[in-house]
Amino acid sequence: MPFSKYAFNKEIITALKDNNFKEMSEIQKEVIPLVLEGFDIKAQAQTGSGKTAAFVLPILKRLSDDYKKGKPKIKVLVLTPTRELALQVTEVFKTFSANYTKKPEIVTFIGGLSLGDQLEEAQKGCEILIATSGRLVDILSKKQIDLSSVEFLVLDEADKMLDLGFAKDLEIILKELPEKRQNLMFSATYSKRMISLIETVSSEYKDVLIEVEDFIPSKVVQRVIEVNLENRRLLLKSLLKKNDWPLVIVFVASRIFADNIAEKFRAYGFKADSFHGELSQEDRNYTLNEFKEKRLRILFSTDIAARGIHIDDVTCVINFDLPRSTADYIHRIGRTGRANNDGLAISFIGHEDQDHFALIEKRYDLNIERESIEGFELRGDAIKKEKGKEAVKGKRKSKKDKLREAAALKEKKK
Repeated sequence: MPFSKYAFNKEIITALKDNNFKEMSEIQKEVIPLVLEGFDIKAQAQTGSGKTAAFVLPILKRLSDDYKKGKPKIKVLVLTPTRELALQVTEVFKTFSANYTKKPEIVTFIGGLSLGDQLEEAQKGCEILIATSGRLVDILSKKQIDLSSVEFLVLDEADKMLDLGFAKDLEIILKELPEKRQNLMFSATYSKRMISLIETVSSEYKDVLIEVEDFIPSKVVQRVIEVNLENRRLLLKSLLKKNDWPLVIVFVASRIFADNIAEKFRAYGFKADSFHGELSQEDRNYTLNEFKEKRLRILFSTDIAARGIHIDDVTCVINFDLPRSTADYIHRIGRTGRANNDGLAISFIGHEDQDHFALIEKRYDLNIERESIEGFELRGDAIKKEKGKEAVKGKRKSKKDKLREAAALKEKKK
């Protein structure tokens, strides 16, 4: 379905053409008309499904229909779980409003940058505010920002925000918002806890569900290579030398390992760097820009890069370590195969990973053939898991016994 089906203003139509947006994705087909009609929405949508444009485009359209003179007031509030996703959403708003004669003022509130500078920027006037919830709560505590004019509240990837104490932050933020507003909520999964959170935001909403298979980029080839943990680094080195992959993201389990392995691969002569949550915002921005501009070939990253980083030219994603959450598997492989490009996702698994990868396959109805690379074959046998010993009843003293002993000892000392 073409975007021209909807009466977007000419500035948006031009931006769509300039950025090669031709056909709507599944989530865009479902969400855009509902936003234009003013409904609250609860949508299940993974990163990579096109959800950001699904709310940005109709919001910009509705804002442009109602621009007023004078100092801008905050009409749109977008909350995200990470700085990177906040910056990405900011860029999408800027991209699709680039041709406006009167561009909407957009401000981003994230940690790692000067709180005072961000607050000053917002106080000059803005229509669109994109923020991580923690930073916004910090600023609200200073009583120097007014959210009473907000017309659109967007919760982007709220499932991840729950892990970061989002429920408490949201309670504070909601008190500052007008009751009459349009609520647009996007999440990868909907647990009971997630549903109860959403019901505090909106009591009546349209449900949009895109089946899981729609989230797996159709042009991504998935491979699984069996290899012992101690041989993975050398296997990765061999694969990178044999294959001409321009941009590669390698996902690892920890920031310390990301730093260490990036240093080793630089010593091998590769253009590589690490990316994780312990970097300053300036370093994060610099590293990502170097990667986007292809001055880096390999990005060794924790799951912070699994969401909110949209680089169309990533040719290969490698799971050096499997993600802890099965949901993050899809987020990771969604970094490649974007914008209708071909992509490749490779997962390294050893004996200790077999059960976990089987869960991933079961969740997403996958059946990926295991491969073996000559010289790096999986060796040894899986370690058998021993059942834990049963607890011995009565071994630990009860509170009553302890009190009796204390009383007896006291009596003895008299």
